[in-house]
Amino acid sequence: MVNSMAELLIKNGFVFDPILGIKGDIADVAIKNGRITDKVSDKAEIVDASGKTVMAGGVDIHTHVAGPKVNVGREMRPEDKFFRGEYRGGVLKQGKRMEMGFSVPSTWKTGYAYARMGYTFANEAAMPPLFAPHVHEEFRDTPIIDQTAMPVFGNNWFCFEYIKNDETENNAAYIAWLLSATKGFGIKIVNPGGTEAWAWGKNCSSIHDEVPHFEITPAEIVTGLIKANEYLGLPHSVHIHGNNMGNPGNYKDTLDTLRLTSGINTSNKFGREQVLHNTHLQFHAYKGSSWSDFESGAKEVMDYVNQNKNITVDMGQVTLDETTTMTSDGPFEYHLNQLTHFKWANLDVEIETGSGVVPHIYDKDVRTSGIQWAIGLEIALFAKDMMRVYITTDHPNAGPFTRYPGIIAWLMSEKARQATLDTMKWKDKVIDASNIASMDRELGLYEIAQMTRAGPAKALGLLDIYGSLRERSDGNVAVYNLNADELPSDPALIEDAFRNTAYTVKEGVIVVRDGKIVAEPPKHTLWTKVNMPENAQVMHDIREKFSTSYSINLENYPVFDENIHNARAIELDAN
Repeated sequence: MVNSMAELLIKNGFVFDPILGIKGDIADVAIKNGRITDKVSDKAEIVDASGKTVMAGGVDIHTHVAGPKVNVGREMRPEDKFFRGEYRGGVLKQGKRMEMGFSVPSTWKTGYAYARMGYTFANEAAMPPLFAPHVHEEFRDTPIIDQTAMPVFGNNWFCFEYIKNDETENNAAYIAWLLSATKGFGIKIVNPGGTEAWAWGKNCSSIHDEVPHFEITPAEIVTGLIKANEYLGLPHSVHIHGNNMGNPGNYKDTLDTLRLTSGINTSNKFGREQVLHNTHLQFHAYKGSSWSDFESGAKEVMDYVNQNKNITVDMGQVTLDETTTMTSDGPFEYHLNQLTHFKWANLDVEIETGSGVVPHIYDKDVRTSGIQWAIGLEIALFAKDMMRVYITTDHPNAGPFTRYPGIIAWLMSEKARQATLDTMKWKDKVIDASNIASMDRELGLYEIAQMTRAGPAKALGLLDIYGSLRERSDGNVAVYNLNADELPSDPALIEDAFRNTAYTVKEGVIVVRDGKIVAEPPKHTLWTKVNMPENAQVMHDIREKFSTSYSINLENYPVFDENIHNARAIELDAN
């Protein structure tokens, strides 16, 4: 039985905390009753972090680790458990349960692997509302890390109708109701209008295409949901996977989407500054008219992001692995299936969303994969404010989250990037189609802390809990075997250090010691509770839609409170 009420003192480490402005100072971190504090008693357990790097626990702003499409990926890819396992036979027994899976790991491996890398929080970035109970069941089975889930709204019939009729208050009331019903965290948009169009065999390739049968465009959907989000004052901004993902020339569509935020600012109480988070930007930063002249559009997109503080982004970095793509963007998955002829699964989720699953190989000997790899890194290396650009792989779409340590090594070391580039069959063509070979920027540990801790926690509106070692924050700490005064010249050693922490601490409990799971304390599921008067019109609309368009009764739709694992509600009063 672990004791989160005990005291812990992490001494003499090189501390990096962008919120406190600490850039590698040798300092102590004290934890009492699960929270960061200014001092502890002489009975505190001591962790000697001399010669090691200390950061707050990692925060993953965008990942896909729970829910029906993840389970479809596990079911359709039994080979994923064996062909690329990091361990003999693809499995490992370290904590209470066996671990298995590479690109679609089991729930238990998910929690353990994040913890070994020093992460203590992950945001499941696409929850189909109808299947919310499934998502929360998998949260219960995922050890150690705290989690949130974002319901998808960008193809929801309720939202379409309220936005079309310019009913911001009704749209906001419906969103608040759905967040409560699903125990969700915020507003996710995937291919706005396009996933609904896919039910009719069509798509919305630009923000100005009209959604079949609804007489509404993606631009109107995005703008309407931003208005509702800011009306409610939710902790996180609208979180978008835009139109025309993964196609040459789509950087123009991305810029059109980002320009929808022009002149919109936020003043919510949670401290975020952005009104739009553009996720896995790598997949949305492509130039060219076809795959034959495909090239990087990262500079053009990042020039706009750098100039507009009301936008945040994450990388969606390709890791050059075999993986399993899965997204609510049904037309994209069909398109990928037609390109590769690999296995394909597709699902339409009633009047809410859809999804698809297709395995994929990012091969370093394929020109396209090499350029995609370069684009992701360029997004970070072109960034001027690392508090607004975050490390992700859109797990597992561009590669598994367990590759974050390798991404960090690429960002911190030009030598590591060059070594990877040198292994590519089409190296010269990758160089011609990107900027990566001319970029000598190397990020430091402070910037890595911004991209993996402080920045995503701030963007999510959760800085009171995560992302910093300031007093009263949760006692989540990662200690890495890296001497900040003498960083290794070999980037493989940087990668190794970020793969397995010396210590990971979850709310004052040491959960990882020398890369091994040693404890599994309680974890939390966070959701957003909006306090606002019941909207009679919206409740009438909900009851009517459930009686005519849903396959289940309204009474069976919500996630019951007792099914939420150690729920932590983020409460707010609507504007």
